[in-house]
Amino acid sequence: MSQALPECKELIVEQRDHALFVTINRPQRRNAMTLNMVEEMVALFSAIEDKREIRAVVFRGAEGHFCAGGDLKDMSGAGKAAAAGDPDAFFKLNRKFGEMITLANKIPQAMITALEGTVMGGGFGLACISDWGIAHPTARFALPETSMGLPPAQIAPFVVARVGLTQARRLALFNLRIGADEAKQLGIVHTVAKDDADFEALIAQALEQVKQCAPEANAMTKAILLNVGKLEHEALLDGAARNFSDAVSQGEGPEGTMAFVEKRKPKWAQ
Repeated sequence: MSQALPECKELIVEQRDHALFVTINRPQRRNAMTLNMVEEMVALFSAIEDKREIRAVVFRGAEGHFCAGGDLKDMSGAGKAAAAGDPDAFFKLNRKFGEMITLANKIPQAMITALEGTVMGGGFGLACISDWGIAHPTARFALPETSMGLPPAQIAPFVVARVGLTQARRLALFNLRIGADEAKQLGIVHTVAKDDADFEALIAQALEQVKQCAPEANAMTKAILLNVGKLEHEALLDGAARNFSDAVSQGEGPEGTMAFVEKRKPKWAQ
């Protein structure tokens, strides 16, 4: 049996039809992430791993900002733990975010990020793992860690995977602030909205599009794509062939093929 959705205090979680809407809800801090919030995200992403009735996750921030990164107050807490004798306090704090973003990157559902206002640090990292990034014209992107004497430690691999090493170096080593249009040029986001109404319409369009795709086929496809360059080539193709065989013989393939022949929508698209 799949897990029930966990209760969250710093995230607003709402399932609507085939989509799970997750809103980072700390507007007084431009939705900066606390350790507690990161742990809530880990629990949430773990809980939806087997929930094929959830076809997409829409990630956004409350009241006009997406996410300002990690809350520096948690650094203070880790500092107290370090002073009390825990030499790994800062390591564990930072590594927990890496655990969360790795889980988020691998969820079988399509992830849509609705990005507006501040998109910095960890928020930038979340933008870099989305399957469809939609930017509001107010969105401003930055990796400000180095300006505070810190590396973007857990975010860096995902930024490089998204924009390539050359652009990642420029963004991370010069504390640049870029707007939505440049973020689209770099491939951080896929679409830039014209205004508020268009922003909401683009989110709705993405959710309508994903309905056309079979949930198990999407999960298989996402896993194959994420394994490119990580698994040995022949092993990757062998695994993908097994996925294809399972889909044809006992999965969604028969329904999809029959729907195509009968010129109707498959069951998952109705």
